[in-house]
Amino acid sequence: MSARTTHELAFAEPSSDAPLWQWLYGEIRGAILDGRLRRGTRVPATRALAHRYGVSRGTVVTAFEQLTAEGYLDGRVGDGTYVSVRLPDDFTTPASSPGAPNEIRRPRPLSRLAARLKPAPTTDVTAPRPFRPDPAIDAFPIDLWTQIAGRRLRRATRTLLADADPRGYRPFREAVADYLGSARGVRCSPDQVIVVAGIQHGLDLAIRVLLDPDAAVCLEDPCHPIVSAMFRALPARVVPVPVDARGLDVEAGVRCCRRPRLIYVTPAHQFPLGPMMTVGRRLALLQWAAESGAWIFEDDYDSEYRYDGRPIPALQGIDRSGSVIFSGSFSKVLLPTLRLGYLVVPLELVDKFAAARFMTDRHSSVLDQVVMCDFLTGGHFARHIRRMREIHAARLRVLTEAIKDKLAGSAEGLSTAAGISTIVWLQQRLKARSVVAAAAANGVDVVAVSDFVLSTTRPEGLVLGFAPYDTRQINDGVTRLARAIDKCANAVRRTASRRVLANR
Repeated sequence: MSARTTHELAFAEPSSDAPLWQWLYGEIRGAILDGRLRRGTRVPATRALAHRYGVSRGTVVTAFEQLTAEGYLDGRVGDGTYVSVRLPDDFTTPASSPGAPNEIRRPRPLSRLAARLKPAPTTDVTAPRPFRPDPAIDAFPIDLWTQIAGRRLRRATRTLLADADPRGYRPFREAVADYLGSARGVRCSPDQVIVVAGIQHGLDLAIRVLLDPDAAVCLEDPCHPIVSAMFRALPARVVPVPVDARGLDVEAGVRCCRRPRLIYVTPAHQFPLGPMMTVGRRLALLQWAAESGAWIFEDDYDSEYRYDGRPIPALQGIDRSGSVIFSGSFSKVLLPTLRLGYLVVPLELVDKFAAARFMTDRHSSVLDQVVMCDFLTGGHFARHIRRMREIHAARLRVLTEAIKDKLAGSAEGLSTAAGISTIVWLQQRLKARSVVAAAAANGVDVVAVSDFVLSTTRPEGLVLGFAPYDTRQINDGVTRLARAIDKCANAVRRTASRRVLANR
């Protein structure tokens, strides 16, 4: 049985809004897709179609040209026009019928890295629930930022909008070098500054440049799970090094691994426990790196927010062997969506890091760098940090008092001198993960300290952020957390009672 042609097809009336050629294109395409015009069917000549539907031949020609360009029709010289045997939809629709090509259903191989990747977390863009460790976005000077951005855009030149140096916008790197020298005691020139999209991006570049698979990497234990996941994805050989009240235990690290390729530390404010690495430990760490030939990746993620005295000078500032790669970010102290950070690398590594930066995504947004440059050089950043220290310190005091008042007997707060989060240690044999689940059901988000632990044994504790929450939110959040803890404590007591009765 022969396929029907367009002479036998009923087309809908053309819409008064769309051009006639688009109407005819849509009707013929629809007839092809739903099988009224079968593959390989010869299509009538353009003159015949124009006469049948009362349109100009040019209208039909335009529709045919579009259908041919998209692969629905094939024009054969001297033989007319036919419906294509292989339609473009074949390549975008998953195979489901028994007659579909086998190659579409065949599984494709992935890398070993892909097999180790976990699903990326989704972010709730609504108002954060206490006690996520987020920055205080409510205090960000958005009007001032918009004003600076608008002025810069109005004055943008062709040079500014052209392709950029992979190391970053030169005036911004100069401003970062000046800021780090005065505020963090970092010794560097603008040539050593590499602009990145945040500390995580900077760490990724360091892994690419400095490490091979199976290289030994010493990590603070506990540390951020993303950090350990990034090294294990290489895969590197991760060596956990315990942290105590004086920071990374260097002697323990040397015992565990005398010659690591890289050592990752947060010396100004260890995450998540919070201690500052002492001077003695810092000097011992630098000696360890110099003698073993290891690199040190110094993560300076939130040192600006210290509430007891001035921020601690960077480890990089006392490095004499060129071992330290210093990293920082404006995301934690300004806006999470402002993906701007920086690396300060030894001069011998500048070209390698710049090349790796170029290979990954060339460079960060130049317009963001320009605005941040003006924000830095105009003194706005320093004023913002001073204001945020006052706001954070006040909110930390509210949280500390609420913990003492509402969690007495069930949890004890850790003294916090810096950052945007604190820790409470649970009592009464409570399990942190049980409390986390109960708190989430009660409208409060906290994180178990055990989620950051690599191998060492730690007391049961919770990480609580406080920066973006006002007094009412903090008190309400601690009240909800207290209810969750009471629920878990009651469950522990019931379990203990059943065990006593079972042993009688």
